[in-house]
Amino acid sequence: MKQFFMASLLGASIALCTSAMAADTDLKTLEDAARKEGVINSVGMPDAWANWKGTWNDLTQKYGLKHSDTDMSSAQEIAKFEAEKDNASADIGDVGAAFGPIALAKGVTQPYKPSTWEQIPTWAKDQDGHWALAYTGTIAFIINKDLVKEEDRPKTWHDLERGKYKVAIGDVGTAAQAANGVLAAAIAYKGDESNVQPGLELFTKLAQQKRLSLANPTIQTLEKGEVEVGVVWDFNGLSYREQIDPKRFEVLIPSDGSITSGYTTLINKYAKHPNAAKLTREYIFSDAGQINLANGHARPIRAEHLKLPAEVQAKLLPNEQYAPAQPIKNADAWESTSKELPRKWQEQVILEME
Repeated sequence: MKQFFMASLLGASIALCTSAMAADTDLKTLEDAARKEGVINSVGMPDAWANWKGTWNDLTQKYGLKHSDTDMSSAQEIAKFEAEKDNASADIGDVGAAFGPIALAKGVTQPYKPSTWEQIPTWAKDQDGHWALAYTGTIAFIINKDLVKEEDRPKTWHDLERGKYKVAIGDVGTAAQAANGVLAAAIAYKGDESNVQPGLELFTKLAQQKRLSLANPTIQTLEKGEVEVGVVWDFNGLSYREQIDPKRFEVLIPSDGSITSGYTTLINKYAKHPNAAKLTREYIFSDAGQINLANGHARPIRAEHLKLPAEVQAKLLPNEQYAPAQPIKNADAWESTSKELPRKWQEQVILEME
């Protein structure tokens, strides 16, 4: 507040410099400042992922924000923030949970605590507001029933060893979804956040069997029939199935173990539209924003404080499917392990394909 009063005394031109600070604590001020900026540019928040389309449409209709997105992985988002700095083209991004602390350590984020901050679990947020999980996902299989016979369709990670189909997980070196897929496999084979070797060994076996696909399991590759069995977040698998053909795909949580994690927005420290980015985070954590995410098959972080419409609840997998899944129990260990995972994946798995 001292800065605010000093700025007022020194003149309007300096007072303008405090608009972002004022916006942090006054939602009307934040909304007005965001409307003046008029633009929100995101990375890694495409329309089809967790129903971001619904959020962008609402932000345009309610606040007049024009939106554009460039899809990229968690690691690429942070690298972009760091590389562009004062020439920033992105205001906000969405990254896997392990990447929140990484971005904070690199000094490329700015904090903002939404008004629903107290309803976000302590484990799911940075105490200063640099990151907070908006939704969770659980690693699942998506199976193309046209390409994989019923008797061959996997229900567990152990089933993958005995199949005839190819398995697609994506780029473990850059994508949080793929990295968490390896961790989920490790959990099924008695590994943990500090020991993902059992998961690596499973995918090494698939590579040796020529059954590891390098296709990224996206809506495009699934629709084209390029993926037989994909390892994806449950919300992605359910969304892809709904958009392509519900009868063509099966989505399930492997019954011998999985991992539940989440995604956090990062507001770029160098954002050209910082108030629009903060308003976007504010909206994401509102009831409407959380229901939007559930409409995209993601589990909202404020679920216990929400009453989801029945038709939205029906878009999620049955609760009993989540019994084998566990949350990240050792975030510090997983942060360390996930940094080493790209090298190990390359050395142990990819080299087996060459």
